[in-house]
Amino acid sequence: MSSRIAFRALTAIVATAALSVPFTQGASAATPATHVVKADENPFRWMDLDGLRAEYRFMCPAGHCVGYWSLVLTDEVAKRSYKGGEFFAYAPASGDFGFFLDTDIATRTVKHARQVRLVDSDFTRSHPRFEVRYGDPAQPKKARVVATATTWM
Repeated sequence: MSSRIAFRALTAIVATAALSVPFTQGASAATPATHVVKADENPFRWMDLDGLRAEYRFMCPAGHCVGYWSLVLTDEVAKRSYKGGEFFAYAPASGDFGFFLDTDIATRTVKHARQVRLVDSDFTRSHPRFEVRYGDPAQPKKARVVATATTWM
């Protein structure tokens, strides 16, 4: 009779352990991976930034967490009043437009200063100077320059 009790207890322990495995795996998947951020990983460290700052963030699209660097407006520039236009990234030497990252979607313009987020891309690497402007993207030369990023070569 004692072996029967031991077998039942062992069965209950094994069943509990088997049922708890999916919960522990889900909990670890929901927790973002930790990553020690080093300043030398910043792809914008060689740029002269005016009105912009580099920021490291995590994003978890479809449950896969990714750490990335981006350029955002400084707090001082973001607090200013903006009315009647849109923010856009512009390279004045070539007339090219860049894209912002709005959550996980690339978009050419954004309405609010806190949505300005430029990631390391072909646009930021291929233009020695680009600007964040506010106004009408159809008339970029008339738009107000809000911030600049310059790579000295």
